[in-house]
Amino acid sequence: MRDAAETRATLRAIFDAAVRAAHPSDCLPAFLPEPPAKGQIIVLAAGKAAASMTVAAERFYLDERGVAPARLAGLAVTRIGYGEPTRVVGVVEAGHPVPDEAGLAAARSTLALAQAAGEDDLVLALISGGGSANWIAPAGGLTLAEKQGLTRALLRSGASIGEINTLRKRLSLIKGGRLARIAAPARIVTLAISDVPGDDPSTIASGPTVPDHTTMADARAVAAKYRLDLPPAAKALLADDANETPKPGDPAFARAEFAIVATPAQSLAAAAEAAKAAGYEPLLLGADLEGEARDVARAHAKEALRLKAAGQKAALISGGELTVTIKGEGRGGPNQEYALALALALDGESGIAALAGDTDGTDGGAGKADDPAGAVVDATTLRRARDAGLDAQACLANNDSTGFFETIGDLLQPGPTRTNVNDLRVVLIG
Repeated sequence: MRDAAETRATLRAIFDAAVRAAHPSDCLPAFLPEPPAKGQIIVLAAGKAAASMTVAAERFYLDERGVAPARLAGLAVTRIGYGEPTRVVGVVEAGHPVPDEAGLAAARSTLALAQAAGEDDLVLALISGGGSANWIAPAGGLTLAEKQGLTRALLRSGASIGEINTLRKRLSLIKGGRLARIAAPARIVTLAISDVPGDDPSTIASGPTVPDHTTMADARAVAAKYRLDLPPAAKALLADDANETPKPGDPAFARAEFAIVATPAQSLAAAAEAAKAAGYEPLLLGADLEGEARDVARAHAKEALRLKAAGQKAALISGGELTVTIKGEGRGGPNQEYALALALALDGESGIAALAGDTDGTDGGAGKADDPAGAVVDATTLRRARDAGLDAQACLANNDSTGFFETIGDLLQPGPTRTNVNDLRVVLIG
C-alpha cells in the first residue's frame, strides 16, 4: 500500500509541476508592455486565467511601474469559481462551457470598453482557454438560448476545438478578430495562455484580436459534418458572406501585437523534469494529441505494456485535447474517459499507474468549480470497482466515467487552478 501511495503522490507532483509552469504569476510579467506615454491601460481579459492574469497585470502596473489607478480600467470575465480579488479592474464570473447571462452582460461591457478606446490608449487583451464561452456576444438575431443549445450540441458531437471555434466565429460580435476591429485605432497587445493544439492564436478563445484564417465555407462544412440543427438566425449568419471575419492585412490589425506567454509544451517539459527527478525516464508523446479519448487510451496502454515487458522505468507524458462522442447518459469528461478506457485496456497489469487531468482543474462536468479534473488509475482499479459492484465496461459505454471513479474514490480534484494549458496525461511504468 505504501508503494501505491507513493506512486500516486508522484503522479500528483508531476501534474502540479505542469500547472505551476503555466500560472500567470510566473509566466506573464516578462511579457507585459510598458505603460503608454499618455492615455489609459484598458485590460480586457477572458478565460479561466482571466482573473489571475489581471492580478499579475495590476501588480506590474500599479506596484512596479507606479501607474495611477485612474489610468487603469477594464473587465475580466472568467469561469464561475475562478475569480480572484482585484484592485481596479472588475471581475465577472460566468458560465463555462455553456455560456450564461453573466457572460452575455460582461461581453457587452467588454465591447463598450473596446469601443471607447482611443489612439493614445493601450488595450491589453489577456486571453486564455475558456474565453470563447466567457465572451458570449451573439451576432444577428441569435439569442443566448440558441447559442447555449448550439454549444451543447457541439460538445456532444465529438467536434474538435478548432471545428467548434470555426463555427463560433461566424455567430459572434467579438470572436474571429472582431474585437480588434472595435478597439482600433488603439494599440492592442494580446497576451495569451495557449490551450489549443499547435498554439494557433486564432483558435485560443476563438482569436478575438487576431486575423482569422478559417472561412465561411469551413464553418458551413462543420455544421454539415456534424448534422447540426441550426436555428434560423444561425443559418442566416452562415449564409451571409458579408459576415466573414477579418483576414490578414485588415486595417484592424495595424497596431495589434500578439504573444503567447505559456504553452502546453512548456508545461509538458516541466512535467518531464518532475518525472525525471522521481526516477522515471520521460517519454514525451506530444503536446497536441487529439482524437477519441478511449482510442488514445488503448494506444497508450499498448505502449505502456511494451515498455514494461522491456523492463523500462518510464513516464509516458502527453498533452492536447481529446474528445468524447457522447452516446450514453452518464457524467464525465475526456480525461476521466481516457483513464477508464486505459484501466480497461491494462486489465489490472501490475507496475503501471496513470493520471489524466485537465490543467484548468475541471474536466467536462456540469460547469461547477468543484467538478473533477480527471482521475487516477493503477493495478487495483478494476478489482476495487468490481468489489463496489461496478461494471467498468458498462460505465464506459454509458460515458459515466465520473460515476465510476467517484465510487472508488479515484477522482482528481485539485479545484480551480486559474490557468489552462489543456490536458496532461502521465503513465508511469515500473
